[in-house]
Amino acid sequence: MPLAMNREVFITCAVTGSGGTQDRSPHVPRSPAQIAESAIEAARAGAAVVHCHVRDPETGAPSRDPRLYREVTDRIRESQVDVVLNLTAGMGGDMVFGPPERPLPLQEKGTDMGGAADRMRHVAECLPEICTLDCGTMNFAEADYVMTNTPGMLRAMGGMMTELGVRPEIEAFDTGHLWFAKELVKEGVLKGPALVQLCMGVPWGAPDDLNTFMAMVNNVPADWHWSAFSLGRNQMPYVAAAVLAGGNVRVGLEDNLFLDKGVLATNAQLVDRAVGIIERLGARVIGPQEVRAKLGLTKRAPRG
Repeated sequence: MPLAMNREVFITCAVTGSGGTQDRSPHVPRSPAQIAESAIEAARAGAAVVHCHVRDPETGAPSRDPRLYREVTDRIRESQVDVVLNLTAGMGGDMVFGPPERPLPLQEKGTDMGGAADRMRHVAECLPEICTLDCGTMNFAEADYVMTNTPGMLRAMGGMMTELGVRPEIEAFDTGHLWFAKELVKEGVLKGPALVQLCMGVPWGAPDDLNTFMAMVNNVPADWHWSAFSLGRNQMPYVAAAVLAGGNVRVGLEDNLFLDKGVLATNAQLVDRAVGIIERLGARVIGPQEVRAKLGLTKRAPRG
C-alpha cells in the first residue's frame, strides 16, 4: 500500500476526560475555570480543537451538569484565543452490573443511564461546533462496566446533532463501530462526509498494534475526515502513525498523563510535543479557521 501521508494536520486536545485520573496528576483540570484555562493554553500551543468533559469541581468525579458545560463554553468563547469547541456527548450510557451470578439489579455506584434528550441537553444549550458520538456498545477495562450505546439511542442522538447543526465526531473503538457509522450516513441520520476519531488501545476495544490500526483506517471511507489516538506511552507514537496513515491527531490528559517517563505533562506540553513531531515529519499544523473550512463548521459567538 503506498504511503498517503497527511500534509495538513489538525490537532485535537482532549483536555480532562472522565476517567479516574483526577488524583494522579495535579495538572488534570477539575473546575470549569481550570478546564477552560487548560483548553486555552492547549490552543495557544497549537491545538485547533479542544475536546472537553466536565468534572465535579470538588471531587473531580465525572459530571453531566449542563451548568458546568455552560461555564466552560462561555470561558473559552470569551477568551481572546480562537479554537474549535468539541464537547463530549458520551456520558449517560454507563451500566455497572452486579457479580456474575447476580448481574441484576445494576449497581447504583457508577451506573448512569440517561435518555437521548437528557444526554444531549448540554449540547443543545451550548451548541459547540463538534460533539462526540460513541458509535457502539463496549466492555471497558473495569470488570462489570459496559459503555452502552444502542442502535436506537445512536439514531436518536445522531438525528438531534444533525438537527442542531452540531458536527458529530464519531468515536470508533472497534471496526463494528465504523460499520454502524456508515449505516447512519447511508440512512441520512448523519451527513457525509463524516468526521471520525479512531480510539486505539482502549480496553477492550481495538488494540493499538499497527495491523489493527490499519484495519481501522482502511474501514474509513476515502472522503471522510479522521483522527486517531492511543493511550499512555503510545500517545506520541500514534501522532506519527496517524499522520503517516493520512489522518489527524489527538493528544491530551484524557489519554495520557506523562510527557516523558516519570515527568507529568500539561495539556499544552503534550500539544507542543505533537506539533514538533508533525513538523519534523514534513507536515504543517493547521489552525481553527482552516479546520472550520475543511469540516464545514460555523463558529458560535459568545453570549451577549
